[in-house]
Amino acid sequence: MSLIAADHICVRFDGNEVLHDVSLQIAPGEIVTILGPNGSGKSTLLRALLGILPVAEGRILRQAGLRIGYVPQRLMIDRTMPITVRRFLSLPVRVSDAAAAEALARVGMAGHGAEQMTALSGGQLQRVLLARALLGNPQVLMLDEPTQGLDQPGEASFYRLIEEVRRDTGAAILMISHDLHVVMAASDRVICLNGHICCEGTPRVVSTAPEYRALFGLGTQGALALYRHEHDHEHRADDGHAHHHHHYHEHDHA
Repeated sequence: MSLIAADHICVRFDGNEVLHDVSLQIAPGEIVTILGPNGSGKSTLLRALLGILPVAEGRILRQAGLRIGYVPQRLMIDRTMPITVRRFLSLPVRVSDAAAAEALARVGMAGHGAEQMTALSGGQLQRVLLARALLGNPQVLMLDEPTQGLDQPGEASFYRLIEEVRRDTGAAILMISHDLHVVMAASDRVICLNGHICCEGTPRVVSTAPEYRALFGLGTQGALALYRHEHDHEHRADDGHAHHHHHYHEHDHA
């Protein structure tokens, strides 16, 4: 049984169809990454799944009582309004000090509760947003371009954190990615979106799909780099070649 599904949905703004006949479902514990260029409807799809946007056709199906955690694309913090990390975690629902401390520890931000939100780096801010989303013990975590603005090491460590969250909580994860050429290797499925679903499959299958190359061009000669960790190939019995895909370089395909 899927936790949440889009069933042949269309979304229109002012008569323009932004999403056309999109169907997808997310199963418990699954990591799904949605890739697409700007204007492809990625955030629209996320908002439809969250129930914030109405669909013109089709329907959104959610398991009864489904708990969704949402990490927004970016948070506008009023620089003039002092608010600590701890206070922020209690918006809009108050949480105990113990729960707040546990959530911060889980995202590698233990001891940062007294700091001002405005003083955090981009990576720290994303971790606090993730901590707040985890406080509701979500069955599905939805992240809208969570690594935008982070450098590559920051992106890698955030992806690692997402993998740990899935392992520790069992939550399903739906992530929109702005980086068309790097995808978290732990993704069970990658969905390429451009107003409709162009192709989907495992990261490896999608990376060789002509639709993917047609849509995203040849920034890395059309290769989709999989974010893997150095140790992955030691315990990935299903894939003896994992370590060969650690990084793509331009000249690999020259």
